[in-house]
Amino acid sequence: MTTAVKKSDIDSYSLLRSALAIFKRTPKDLDDEELEIVNKQARNEHDIESRVLSSQEAQSVVVNDIAVEKAVQQIRERFEDEESFLFVLEQNDLDITSLRESLKRQCKVENVLAIIGAKSATISDIEVGIFYHMHPEKFRSPERRNASHILITINDEYTENQRDKALERINSIAKSLQKTPYKFADLAMLHSECPSALQGGELGTFPQGQLYPEIDEALFGLKKGQISDVIESEVGFHIV
Repeated sequence: MTTAVKKSDIDSYSLLRSALAIFKRTPKDLDDEELEIVNKQARNEHDIESRVLSSQEAQSVVVNDIAVEKAVQQIRERFEDEESFLFVLEQNDLDITSLRESLKRQCKVENVLAIIGAKSATISDIEVGIFYHMHPEKFRSPERRNASHILITINDEYTENQRDKALERINSIAKSLQKTPYKFADLAMLHSECPSALQGGELGTFPQGQLYPEIDEALFGLKKGQISDVIESEVGFHIV
């Protein structure tokens, strides 16, 4: 199950590029939570590119049509035929014209960065070491964990999703996982009521503090490959 893509003020190509980079799926295949992450990433990248393109160095950079057509051709070659290529573009709110414009922008950004990089002063290993020891906080990144879950929602409008029934169902799944933990993905595809069921329950990779608090606490308390007890969040019951 997938959700409709929300409108974004970021161009479709940037959104697609971020979705593939983070989740290896297109925006139309993402749930609302994943799409929010992708929107944020695409917006940040777009803001950085805009700053690059407004720099003094960018004024003299011209991207010729040959370079753009070469970039288009590299993407086209990933598809079996022209029909498949055009279909995927249409599915992601793109056409040849908008793709060319986006690739032209990307090529210009890369060319401007190359010019700026060429002007940069050479830094010695000693200077690098001094900076590292003076600013260690700049080199720390938060721990990230790859998460999968099975979700049974709580919804009093449906008998099978009333709280008692939902708890009974998730406990039954948990009991099965105790016997066959290696079937987590299979059970997720069979029972989970989250769009991630299509990916065997895989949600993606997250730093601490990005998921529901109950899931977050359980996820970062687990060892690699370990399966949690049943967890309750505001949307239902989970096994992580």
